[in-house]
Amino acid sequence: MTRKMQTVIRGEILEEEVVLTLGELCRVCRLPADELLVMVDEGIIEPLERGPTTQWRFHGASVRRVHRAVQLHRDLGVNWAGAALALELLEEMESLRQRLQRLEGHP
Repeated sequence: MTRKMQTVIRGEILEEEVVLTLGELCRVCRLPADELLVMVDEGIIEPLERGPTTQWRFHGASVRRVHRAVQLHRDLGVNWAGAALALELLEEMESLRQRLQRLEGHP
């Protein structure tokens, strides 16, 4: 891995500053590159910089997004575009919950 191998536990990245290559992301998520390329096309995950796919790097948080998208796709039959939208809405809900907790004085 580009940074600390011990940060990967059960397919989730504990340190979001970890950067993965496309190949590493494939191995961690146990998915073929073509499936991850579809996720990039649908906006589920974003490489840090565009260019040749052999040079793509992804934040560690991409692992969680891929796993959640795969769950939506396989378990619920949601297409990749729908999974991208669902992930955005779920993340927005979480952000709003955190903001509400801060405003209400909860840690």
